[in-house]
Amino acid sequence: MKILIAPLNWGLGHATRCIPLIRQYLTAGDDVVLGGDGESILLLRQTFPDLRVIDLPSLELRYTDNAKQRGFYLRAIPALIRFAIADYYYLRQQLAIEHFDLVISDNRFGLFSHQTRCVYMTHQLYVQLPKRLKIFQPLARILHACIYKRYDEVWVPDYADPTNNLAGALSHSGQFDRHAKYIGPLSRFRSLEAGFRKPDSKFPIIAILSGLEPQRTLFEQELITRFQQSQQPVLIVRGKIGGPATTTQIGSVTLVPHMSDEELLPLMVQAKKIIVRSGYSTIMDLAVLGLLSKAEFHPTPGQSEQEYLSTLHHSKQLYALSLLT
Repeated sequence: MKILIAPLNWGLGHATRCIPLIRQYLTAGDDVVLGGDGESILLLRQTFPDLRVIDLPSLELRYTDNAKQRGFYLRAIPALIRFAIADYYYLRQQLAIEHFDLVISDNRFGLFSHQTRCVYMTHQLYVQLPKRLKIFQPLARILHACIYKRYDEVWVPDYADPTNNLAGALSHSGQFDRHAKYIGPLSRFRSLEAGFRKPDSKFPIIAILSGLEPQRTLFEQELITRFQQSQQPVLIVRGKIGGPATTTQIGSVTLVPHMSDEELLPLMVQAKKIIVRSGYSTIMDLAVLGLLSKAEFHPTPGQSEQEYLSTLHHSKQLYALSLLT
């Protein structure tokens, strides 16, 4: 079977959660082709250097540097529409050249066609909008459903139980759930967790960064200011793909641009605190490794989905602590 797997380039999370799917299909002997743009496809190129890559249209979005992201969502709407249309016509061109038996789109809205089987993967059936836009939330849910109903299947990387899952209300939208197939959490670390070695780690605190600029850089600067005079060594994995592999030392803080999954896994397991954005792919990784209790979540300012997930899992941490006391 020939399969195109294409994640959205919005941070690295959409790409990392495609990694276990890619490994699964390769193990089954399928012909996997990667599609995408930006740092997401760079990450997949590094992870699977032998696989063929199709460069798909780019989504050019940047957050603002203010906490409420004023104007970002209004600018994003026409950009997302243009992006979806470009993806749709690009896939149609590709299918005229070569046949894919299956297309898996992780939140790329326009990668569907009646010429082949197409799957849309998302954890956010219930779209979360910022508070000032809540009046439009029912409309956003309907519009999103109109998008994913064009696909043959909708895969949700979460548990089907609406009372015991990782994405809370995001992955259960009520009337639209009948279109969803719950496939369980996806983590790039799942196939590695049994066999890794535990070297001595000097970093009791690690921070793993990702996301759109300039908020990624602002978060990095905030962490450097917070920890450069720390009595404990701190590691910051900057989430920068494709640049020089240069390690930087600022006081007690060690900064590295990127780490492979094999390098990062033992450091996460041994750390006492893991500082991360509350992106859903990060939450799945921590859950699979049993490390959610170590997490210190910092949602991207103005990103309502991450704010919701941060509140949800912080409350779960407090509840778990209450059971121990």
